[in-house]
Amino acid sequence: MGLAGTRAALTAVVLGLQAFVASASHAADYPDHAVRIIVPFGAGGPADVAARVLGNALAENLKQPFVIENRPGAGSVIGTQEAAKSAPDGYTLLLMSNAQTANESLVPQRKYDLMRDLVPIAPLNVADLVIVVHPSVPANSLKEFIALARSQPGKLNYASSGQGTPYHMAGELFKTVAGIDVVHVPYRNSGEARGGVIGGQVQMMIDAVTTMAPNVAQGQVRALATTGQTRSAVLPDVPTADEAGVSGYEATIWLGLMAPKGTPQAIVDKLNAAVNEAIMRPEIVKLWADQGAAPMSMTPEAFDKFLRGDIVKWAEVVKQFPERQ
Repeated sequence: MGLAGTRAALTAVVLGLQAFVASASHAADYPDHAVRIIVPFGAGGPADVAARVLGNALAENLKQPFVIENRPGAGSVIGTQEAAKSAPDGYTLLLMSNAQTANESLVPQRKYDLMRDLVPIAPLNVADLVIVVHPSVPANSLKEFIALARSQPGKLNYASSGQGTPYHMAGELFKTVAGIDVVHVPYRNSGEARGGVIGGQVQMMIDAVTTMAPNVAQGQVRALATTGQTRSAVLPDVPTADEAGVSGYEATIWLGLMAPKGTPQAIVDKLNAAVNEAIMRPEIVKLWADQGAAPMSMTPEAFDKFLRGDIVKWAEVVKQFPERQ
């Protein structure tokens, strides 16, 4: 290597060290003012509730407010796009779920790419879903509902909080596995979808156990099955889909945190540590367990791998949609 090459190499090393020191210094001072968490879902749903629990814990840990901003619409696309175009300084974060991983193949016209424009920070929790019907539906079991749907193809419908949301994808997966034709009715958010099935405007919904369990307890809907591998501790008398006769059907809703691409790695790591501390606090573990959710703890690298795998998983489901065949 010549003198010029040696100087260039040394310059690169010095610049790299300067960038590292600047990043570490930035992280040491971070945050020095309020941080916003964009929640691309409606108020009152699992993502919104979890974001507020997390925001309070992070504010306590990092000594600055974490402000929740609900930006629902287009199955999480609107809020996610807002986060993706925000400054990569650690002061705008995105509360996300498997809605975003599904949208990678379901919504090709979106103006962002999840893994290109955002970086993973950490997952939060995972919860089973529950298949419910309005009490007027003449089906007291999952097998009876499937038989009813098969006898009336295209006549029954199910609610979701919008295209690409976990409830929509769980519904489409259920249709494929069960071999039935029920019509998707998208609402603007999960609260409105829940109201649709409770009010009888739609016959069925697959919703998070965390939010639908009280409605089951009050008799506003009839629970036919849960979607995890084992029975939910919150609804122990409700069989799993496998127990109820739909072998191989499993669906969950998980939540996580991302930031705009370019957010300093030191800030990502600091947030990851703070999130993992928060979700393992005994009071939060108990709160979520009482709602049917369990914490998910990962490094940013592990969460990145998880997200990429989930994108592939839902792409396979989207291929089965009738309009894509």
